[in-house]
Formats: sequence, C-alpha cells, structure tokens
Amino acid sequence: MINRDFFEELFVLELANNHLGKLERGLKIVSDFAKIARFNNVRATIKLQFRDVENFIHQDWRERADIRYIKKTLDTRLSKKDLAALVKAIREGGCIPSATPFDERSVDLCEELEIPLVKLASSDINDWFLIERIAKTKKPVIASSGGSSVKDTDDLVTFFANRDIPLALNHCVSLYPTEDRELEMNQIDYLKQRYPNNTIGFSTHEYHDWETSMTIAYAKGARTFERHVDIEMDGATVSPYCSLPHQVDLWFKAFKKAKRMCGGPGTMKRVCPEKEIKYLDALTRGVYARVDMEKGHPLSDGDVYLAIPLQKGQVSCRELMRGQALLTDVKKDAPIKIEELDSPYAYDEELRESIYQRGL
Repeated sequence: MINRDFFEELFVLELANNHLGKLERGLKIVSDFAKIARFNNVRATIKLQFRDVENFIHQDWRERADIRYIKKTLDTRLSKKDLAALVKAIREGGCIPSATPFDERSVDLCEELEIPLVKLASSDINDWFLIERIAKTKKPVIASSGGSSVKDTDDLVTFFANRDIPLALNHCVSLYPTEDRELEMNQIDYLKQRYPNNTIGFSTHEYHDWETSMTIAYAKGARTFERHVDIEMDGATVSPYCSLPHQVDLWFKAFKKAKRMCGGPGTMKRVCPEKEIKYLDALTRGVYARVDMEKGHPLSDGDVYLAIPLQKGQVSCRELMRGQALLTDVKKDAPIKIEELDSPYAYDEELRESIYQRGL
C-alpha cells in the first residue's frame, strides 16, 4: 500500500516565475511566506519551477518576444547557483523545498539539489518522457489534473501505483485567474470516488476571496492545497491569480476553521462531548407515575406519563418498556427510579451509573 501520509495537510506555495529572474526577490518571497506558514503552524512546501532553458525552447524561436510563454521563460531564468540558494533558504525557513521540472534535465537538477517532492504540471500529465524520468527518482509526486482526460488521469494513477510511488492528485482548473463560477469544486468528490487510494488535493487560482473555496475543498475531502504566491516589491505587477502574504494568512486560517468545523473523520460515528449529552438529557422526558401503584405491578401505558424535567436516577422515555414490574410501591406523580423497576438497565452497573449521572 502506498504511504499517503506525506501529502496530508500539506500546503504548496508556488513561486512560479514570480521571482522575475531576480534572486533577491525570490529570497524575499521565500522569507515572507515561510514566516506566514510558521506563524500558522502549518506544514508547507515552497515550490520552484525548473527549466533547462537553453534546450527547453527551440533555438529558432528564442527571439520571439511576442510569444508570452517563451519571453517569460527567458526573462525569469535563474542560474543553478541561484536556484540552490533558494532551495537552501526554503529549508532554513522551515519549509519543504519542491519543484516542478518541465524537462528531463530539470529532473536531474531536482536530484542534484535533493528536492524531496516533485510536482507534475497539468500540461505534462501525459508527457510520458518526463513522467518516466520523474518516476526514476522514486520521490513522491503531486499532479494537477487541469484539462486532462479520464484516460490520462487513469493511466497516470496506475503508472505510479504500479511503481509504489506516492501520488497526490489535485483538482485544478487551468485558467489564470479562475472565476468563482469556474471552480468546479464537485470534481473533488469525483476524484475521491474514482481514486480512493490517492490523496486528493485542490490547486486553485481564484482571486475573489481566500476562504470560501478552502472551506468547501476541505469539507469535500481535499487534503493538500496549492496556490501561487507573490509579494509587492519594486513596483512589479502582481498577477491576479497570485496570493500576497496577508491573503495566504487568511487561507491558512480558513483551513484551520474548516478543520474545526468538520471535526473527526467521516468514516465513523462521532463521539459526542459530555456537554452535548447533558444538554440533550435536559430535554429528555422522564417517567412519572399516573396513579398510586403497588410492588409487583406490571407497567402499562395508562400507568405512567412522560414529562420534563428528567431527574437523577429516573427512568426516561428511552428505557421504559411495557410490562416491567415495580420492585417497590410508587406514589402518584412520583418519578420512577431505576432501582424501583425490574429493568435490564438496573442490572448493568455502567448503564445504571449513567442514569444516575444525568438529569437534575
């Protein structure tokens, strides 16, 4: 069985290209978000993007500044030395370093820098050259499912399961930014049902609030979460799908609130707290004698009535059974106590004690 614990309650903070090719900016992002994670006492990984730029872009297309992806990749590249400095800063900040490699040589760099977690982008969910290279590392993998077909996702899950490599699968809508109406949160239900042996997560790019989708995602069973992050620095424009430190702080706090509200696992009946039981006991009707009755009299519906308050030691509507014999004389309007009735509850010490602990 694949160990899924690595992914449980893991927050992925995606640095993407937000460092703008500047090491100082990247280090400031790492520092700011590591503090937010630490203050909220959450387990977080700060994720970089790795590309072997010289080979990733065909040489004949490197001057095409009109193609946004090519221009951004060229403008934001960092040296291996700078990426190593970022990885070191992530570790020193108390977070887990991770990376999205977009080519096979970048997977080599993940191994060289001892990156413990690899992310597979939605665009690469059926890039089997890259997937096979990632699998050789035996590192746990998080994959985003944006735009994928059912077959793509089935094949990916089967591939990693057959190699006993932990895989988390994120519901993701690959629109940047994503409008609320485009989030398709019910896909978390679908993924949980179809892939019960994998941790299901939520990778999100919405920008209107940082609480609602988290609460819904956690309640639906997502257990790893991802957002792009950025900071305001040097007048650079922050993309609308990126979250600033104070917004991620809200995101973390929404997670904590959702966790408290959802409570224990949904695989078993919850254990009711004592204060709840006492509250309900106060609303439970007790059994009272409608008429005077003698010892040995078998109770019938006409012999008793039910009313509040329930008193300590008194039989309630929960325990009353027709035909039970009285063990003592009982006066009209008196509460019928458990020791006055030939009831199976009277002979079970634990049940009898609980009856004496409840009520007024």
